[in-house]
Amino acid sequence: MRTPSTFRTVTVLFSALLLSGAMTSCKSKKKAAEAEAKNPPSGETEVKVMCSGPEFFTNNEFFRANAVGESMDQMTSKSKAITAAKGQLASDINSNIKRVIDQYVNSRELNNREEVSERFEGLTREVVDQKLSGVRTICEKQVTVNANGNFKTYIAIELSAQELLAAYNERLSNDERLRVDYDYEKFKETFEKEMEKMK
Repeated sequence: MRTPSTFRTVTVLFSALLLSGAMTSCKSKKKAAEAEAKNPPSGETEVKVMCSGPEFFTNNEFFRANAVGESMDQMTSKSKAITAAKGQLASDINSNIKRVIDQYVNSRELNNREEVSERFEGLTREVVDQKLSGVRTICEKQVTVNANGNFKTYIAIELSAQELLAAYNERLSNDERLRVDYDYEKFKETFEKEMEKMK
């Protein structure tokens, strides 16, 4: 006849076996998932993209973009890569500044919100066009010749958020129509909050 303590011992042992099996199963699934993440699915080949990865992402200090250019001519491949990267950078900056302007204008008591927003956005394009000429190349790799006989250039560029803010402030401060409504400290605070989201 089984005693209550024997029954408890059997129950505890059975529970331990079940738990052990579950843990082994979880470990096996985790290892399989890690292997799948490291190796591409069957029939697919992993492509390594140079000048790409987390260290080339936009953060709270720098706007960053990367691109690849391909051409039969070496210099043309580089030119294409730079043009594409600048285009991406300009697009990212404009999206970010648009959010900053919307937040800034909505936080202010302005009678002519729509006009102020349009003027801000017009100046944004001018500032971005001006600052893109001063971007810094942070990575450049060139594949001499690929299977098609073409050159490939991989490039990553960056633009300091503080430099952009300074240039933007200068333009806004000198704009007669916006000077009355412009509060640099409030704009800077809004800009920096938006940049913090990029971390």
